Amino acid sequence: MESVTLKKKSMDISYIPVGRFEETRFEKIHNIIFDNSREGSAIVAEEIADLIRQKQAVGKPCVLGLATGSSPIRVYEELVRMHKEEGLSFANVTTFNLDEYLPMEKENRQSYHYFMHEHLFNHIDIAPENVNIPNGTVTGDAIIEHCLAYEKKIKDAGGLDFQLLGIGRTGHVGFNEPGSHFNSATRVITLDHITRVDAAPAFLGIDNVPRKAITMGIATVMSARRIVLLGWGQNKADIIKKTVEGEISSHVPATYLQEHKNCTFVLDTGAATELTRNKTPWLVDESLEWTEKLTAKAIVWLCGKVEKSILSLTDKDYNDNGMSGLLTQQDSYELNIKMFNRLQHTITGWPGGKPKADDTNRPERALPVKKRVIIFSPHPDDDVISMGGTFDRLVEQGHDVHVAYQTSGNIAVSDTEALKFAETANSIQVTPEAQKIIDAIKSKKEADFDPVEVRKLKGNIRRGESYAATRYFGLDDANVHFLDLPFYETGAIKKKDLSDADVRIMVDIIKEVQPHQIYAAGDLADPHGTHKVCLDAVFAAVEELKDEPFMDDCWLWLYRGAWHEWDINEIEMAVPMSPGQVLRKRLAIFCHQSQKDGVMFQGNDSREFWMRAEERNKNTAQHYKALGMADYAAIEAFVRYKFK
Repeated sequence: MESVTLKKKSMDISYIPVGRFEETRFEKIHNIIFDNSREGSAIVAEEIADLIRQKQAVGKPCVLGLATGSSPIRVYEELVRMHKEEGLSFANVTTFNLDEYLPMEKENRQSYHYFMHEHLFNHIDIAPENVNIPNGTVTGDAIIEHCLAYEKKIKDAGGLDFQLLGIGRTGHVGFNEPGSHFNSATRVITLDHITRVDAAPAFLGIDNVPRKAITMGIATVMSARRIVLLGWGQNKADIIKKTVEGEISSHVPATYLQEHKNCTFVLDTGAATELTRNKTPWLVDESLEWTEKLTAKAIVWLCGKVEKSILSLTDKDYNDNGMSGLLTQQDSYELNIKMFNRLQHTITGWPGGKPKADDTNRPERALPVKKRVIIFSPHPDDDVISMGGTFDRLVEQGHDVHVAYQTSGNIAVSDTEALKFAETANSIQVTPEAQKIIDAIKSKKEADFDPVEVRKLKGNIRRGESYAATRYFGLDDANVHFLDLPFYETGAIKKKDLSDADVRIMVDIIKEVQPHQIYAAGDLADPHGTHKVCLDAVFAAVEELKDEPFMDDCWLWLYRGAWHEWDINEIEMAVPMSPGQVLRKRLAIFCHQSQKDGVMFQGNDSREFWMRAEERNKNTAQHYKALGMADYAAIEAFVRYKFK
């Protein structure tokens, strides 16, 4: 899967005033929604390229304000491609970056100076003197002078023609954290705790994240003649809704963009999920088509709104909450019964299918009685965190279960944990290899990559923990597979793109097992993107194999991880757990000791993964109960992906 030219949709993202670009009264910022970030990034890159060319045609410089973080990476990749393949020149371009950590050396891999050169500047023909990034090494009184000089340099360049932005979960743009004033200019700011938590994976722990930064101010950003903000993924959905639909407030600095006269938000479907027109479209468009999926979504929402079970809903409930259109097709009694049965039929204690049972209204087939199963786990603990109860049930009910760990997970093992293992091994038998690992860990400097020997040890730690968990569930070691997909093995947070080699490994394991069921992680909210790549690998392998005879009998079930659960109306298989099974799942998670007591990649939730998983499973069960279903201790949920 070599890199390919991005296909650009024929979509104009030029600014359209609020009230003219969509039907809803809720939105206050122009926004365009793409199926995925790759498509959106290509369109944004094309707009930037067109602007550069327009300026070149009249002999004028083009002044770009640039952002860092994961959001703009694909935009920069596309600009680099256009430079190399289409001759796009940056000779007339001057750039100003939004921000930089303080203190931060330019050579540090976590610096935005390093980031920009790695992703863009080293690959294009921009003049070095035209690149401007705040200096993270200035100290004392020199900081104020540096900030004033940065502002002056922007003005002397003629101001920003185009400003590219991302958005943080606090609503920050640049590093303008909550409380930032509308008139603020380039300055030093103290980073919000949430911002530091989000940055922690890149720094291998929050303690390593700087507490301060230099950032362009709100007024500096707003002075740009054109602003495009990128929002990718479900993690950004809540803050996107607050920004686009909320009131202007310093508590959400991005809301200031509502007053800009040429600002567009470019979003993917995940980031746009909480916008009213997507989450509750019946409140926006009375003439919408009531599909089965939309009807289910609306009824579950209505139950929560009026605090009733499904069978208790009345015509008045529907009419009072923007759903009168549904009643023109069926009355509330018929709607309620249909939805109740649909939800009831998702519940099963037999995730591999119940033998000798009528499976007409069951989520899984009765035959074959003994199914071959592959559970794909992006990291070496996602299997037990996300579907440990179902995993345990599948083994207990006699299915031929295989677990395939897609990545080594080595980067999530702390140096302290690795040092403990290395020193223990060395105390049993002193070896040059163990001492080499000990010395490498002790001499490691901030942002250094682990040498191969240390990465191997960390990977072996994760393997040992995985075996402990799978053995606890009674799975034979021969059915445990460590794929170590190459895209992950960089020794750094940044991973490679999915390649043919990754897909080939996936294809081989599927062909070897010839499964009747595949379970894969459909949770795309994981903060460092590994789940997304691993799911893409599953989809690519399944697509390649779809014409194989054994795939006719293969179903693909998607589970979600430690960050989000499926909405109730989306669930197609709900596997209930007793209190005893909840405890067994917890103990299996405990086998992953390196991921306890201070998880390196915990995202925005400081609790350990077992706590999150139990709460999520408990909440799903309580939601089912509130809708009128049976009362269970916990429920794990799945959605079937139909690839044929």
